[in-house]
Amino acid sequence: MSTPSIAEAWASGRNNFNLIRLIAAWLVIYGHAWAITGSPGQDIVTWLTQYKFAGAVAVDAFFVISGFLIAASLQRNNVHSYLRARALRILPALVTCVVLCVCVLGPLLSTASDYWRSPDTWRYLLVNASLWSTAHHLPGVFEQLPYTAVNGSLWTLPGEARLYLALLIASLCGVLTPRRYTPLWALAIAGAYAFAVWRQPLPQMWLNYMWCTACFITGTLFWVHRHGIRLHMGPLAGLLILALLARGSTWFHLPYFALITYGTLWLGLVPKLPQLRHTDLSYGLYLYGWPMAQLVQTFAPGGPLHNMVWATPLALLCAAASWFLIERPALRWKRRAAASTISAA
Repeated sequence: MSTPSIAEAWASGRNNFNLIRLIAAWLVIYGHAWAITGSPGQDIVTWLTQYKFAGAVAVDAFFVISGFLIAASLQRNNVHSYLRARALRILPALVTCVVLCVCVLGPLLSTASDYWRSPDTWRYLLVNASLWSTAHHLPGVFEQLPYTAVNGSLWTLPGEARLYLALLIASLCGVLTPRRYTPLWALAIAGAYAFAVWRQPLPQMWLNYMWCTACFITGTLFWVHRHGIRLHMGPLAGLLILALLARGSTWFHLPYFALITYGTLWLGLVPKLPQLRHTDLSYGLYLYGWPMAQLVQTFAPGGPLHNMVWATPLALLCAAASWFLIERPALRWKRRAAASTISAA
């Protein structure tokens, strides 16, 4: 297999990022099945890594891809186009999902007599739909289940939106060049690592946000150095060997981080995998996976694999509806708006 640079592989116009994100979104459903069903044991990814469960590995890959693609988006868009593109990609599907949970799922399932009068109902709607923060609970909904969150997957989205804005500011400051970005990236990674060691044990949510940020800014690092970094099987094999040797040790996180970042880009740009060029169900699958799993546990409770088997097709149906009715029309509107802006200029 050839060893192109990232820039050469990207210029080919062929990549596997939609496929990887779709698989990652499904891994979130699979990985969460143990928590949602309250079952002992662990998923196969947890067993393999002895470090992170399937959903956490999937989220890391999401953020690597996001950091890479958002940096690429900044390269070809002005500020207005960039903000419009990000808003249209995230908000329509998110707002629809949140409104459906509040206005359909909640009233149908809630045991709370004051559902519409409760401030928690409106907080869930406003906080989640605005990307300001994350609220997980609706009054009287899923309260009998082992895990009562209506949609526990939404926690990543406010952080991702803030990283979009931070990267925009970095771009406006002229930071996204190899000479300027690399030392700042190294300082951020080293500073976060030192802080984590100094303050350990950190709350799990802090660690989650730090991991997501590290993966995102490293994805951007690959974009910034796209002309100089080659996608070779040799380093990937070496990282796999290091990860195997460190498996179960306190140092496993180091080869894991290198493997999830470099390996995600390699998988995204080198292998000739099936193309998903015109349909991207990954975001919808991510948004609806948790609520569908909770519905399965409510009406047909069972173990983790039972939950995953039934939640997956339900979430895929919701994802397809989200793509064809919400996301794709929003993307088409974005392209028309961009074309109108170019014509006016």
